[in-house]
Amino acid sequence: MDDISTSALFIILGVLILISGYFSSSETGIMSINRYRLRHLVKENNKSAKRVDKLLKRPDRLIGLILIGNNLVNIAASAVATVIGMRLLGDAGIVVATFALTLVILIFAEVTPKTLAALYPEKVAFPSSVILKILLKALFPVVVTVNWITNGMLKLFGVSPEQIEEHSLSKEELKTVVNESSAMLPTNHSNMLTSILDLEQVTVEDIMIPRSEINAIDINDDWKDITRRLTNAQHTRVLLYRDQIDDAVGFIHSRDALRLLTKEQFDKPSLLRAVREIYFIPEGTSLNTQLLKFQQNKERIGLVVDEYGDIQGLVTLEDILEEVVGDFTTTQTPTPSDEVKVQSDGSVLVDGGANIRDLNKEMGWELPTEGPKTLSGLIVEYLEDIPENQLGLKIANYPMEVLEVKENMIKVVKIFPLQQTSSSS
Repeated sequence: MDDISTSALFIILGVLILISGYFSSSETGIMSINRYRLRHLVKENNKSAKRVDKLLKRPDRLIGLILIGNNLVNIAASAVATVIGMRLLGDAGIVVATFALTLVILIFAEVTPKTLAALYPEKVAFPSSVILKILLKALFPVVVTVNWITNGMLKLFGVSPEQIEEHSLSKEELKTVVNESSAMLPTNHSNMLTSILDLEQVTVEDIMIPRSEINAIDINDDWKDITRRLTNAQHTRVLLYRDQIDDAVGFIHSRDALRLLTKEQFDKPSLLRAVREIYFIPEGTSLNTQLLKFQQNKERIGLVVDEYGDIQGLVTLEDILEEVVGDFTTTQTPTPSDEVKVQSDGSVLVDGGANIRDLNKEMGWELPTEGPKTLSGLIVEYLEDIPENQLGLKIANYPMEVLEVKENMIKVVKIFPLQQTSSSS
């Protein structure tokens, strides 16, 4: 380098630092790129995305190429900086050049380009992949040799670079992605997506109409009473049973009932012949499983039964769909809004039969949902006894008071929200 002027050496040093910055930004940009978006762009036949995806098929070769280039450039820059330092400051220039070059490389060839690439991975990775592809072909023998040595060392630890781990998102990670994409998704779409992901955790007991609230008709009742109730039925399907609901006969479709009512000879035998077979659902069935079973069996309604065959409640296809899209039909049971009455002092009067999950959704509470499905059942389980009126207790840090108990069931409960108790303390 004695024949090269100092100014020329400064220019060479500057070019080497720029090249070092290129390799650093390329590494960060390609490794930081969103793999799922990259796959989407590959499916869209984006040439740049295909080029980057091909490089990422063998990350060992890509990293080897970048590090070979980066180290060659940095070593060359160190040699040039040493010559410049010795020319300007003599032997002391070696120390000055070492510290000065370290600072320059750190700022201009490492931190700045890598930060830029991390912020804009696609804008860096796509154009840089063109040069990397060319360099990979030109330096292929060197890259393969280096990889052969490093891969051999990795195999000693039981690692094979050919076996690239495919990272798939878990359900919770998908929910996080959806929630973080809320700025690009309408709120109702985001809620629907997260609800679909939650279907596996929700069982039919969480949404079923309890057996005590099923709108059904006893076939052994007076015939005039039966015809009157069929005429005034507000639901598409009505359950028929004998004496007690566990002895269910079947469902009668309102369309069939109306058709029979118009006939002159309409009696119990003709009504029983028109009933449709009952579809039973085992308790504990998750909603995503039941949704598929409804589809496979061409059913829209079913009775939830326990291990002894006793009927626990009723579930419809609409109930499951409402878990995804929200309420869109007139339901058989009151909504949480009808079961909740907010008082002037901030407390809330709640019907004891209110579904806990619905209460949590409506009021933003966090009452425990494991175990009993209704507020009454939750309190009875907590106390291990049927409480008396005017009994105070606290569940999940929510102070509450049992106001009314009737027929061994809790009818009304006053709940004091957490924000009220925290502010008063």
